[in-house]
Amino acid sequence: MIIRIGHLYPDMLNLYGDRGNIIALTQRMLARGIEVKTDSITMGKTFIAEDYDILFIGGGQDFEQDVLLDDLKKGKDVEINKAIHNSTPMLAICGGYQMLGKYYKTYDGKMLEYIGALDFYTLGREKRMIGNYAYKTKEGIEIVGFENHSGRTYLGSVEPLGRIIKGFGNNGEDKTEGARFKNTFATYSHGPVLPKNPRLADLLISKAVENKYGNVKLKPLDDALELKAQQQVMKLYIK
Repeated sequence: MIIRIGHLYPDMLNLYGDRGNIIALTQRMLARGIEVKTDSITMGKTFIAEDYDILFIGGGQDFEQDVLLDDLKKGKDVEINKAIHNSTPMLAICGGYQMLGKYYKTYDGKMLEYIGALDFYTLGREKRMIGNYAYKTKEGIEIVGFENHSGRTYLGSVEPLGRIIKGFGNNGEDKTEGARFKNTFATYSHGPVLPKNPRLADLLISKAVENKYGNVKLKPLDDALELKAQQQVMKLYIK
């Protein structure tokens, strides 16, 4: 069993160690005897969505997102859209999350037209939303993370990834966090998010394995340390 991961712009979008999500996915699959192959998809590199079973795109600052727009619109936008609508599991963090939407209007009025794969938009504001936070998915998975963003994201027809337990989330107003469509999971959670949220990592892995190999039950892992880290964050910062 082999799972291929496509890591989009690892050299540009790695704010707060977001590549740790790739490490977490890889280690959890290797522990189950699943072979993992990861490709770095950098600027100028050809990208074919069908070559991958999981896609990941990390977070970056407004400047980096602006720089990447031209490269995205040379074909990667079309491939990302295909992957999303074909239910390829994808995790997108902060700036990577924002780029899946319609546009980002910066605080000083600059309009960045994004790829429009998901129905939402983001407005830049002067005040940043920063801190440890937590939210709960529709499966009842409690997720802890760290957010640091000045953009306020407003969802259209797409559903949120979760509901805020404590913190700001998408915009600090409607208690939503992230976006979810088919097997795409988009969130403001830096940290990285997957090492201390193993159930979310396994949700991505199970979707990828199911897509490629059918209904295969994942071998349980000992998550005592991961869950202890999660509980410590909850204890210290959340509840």
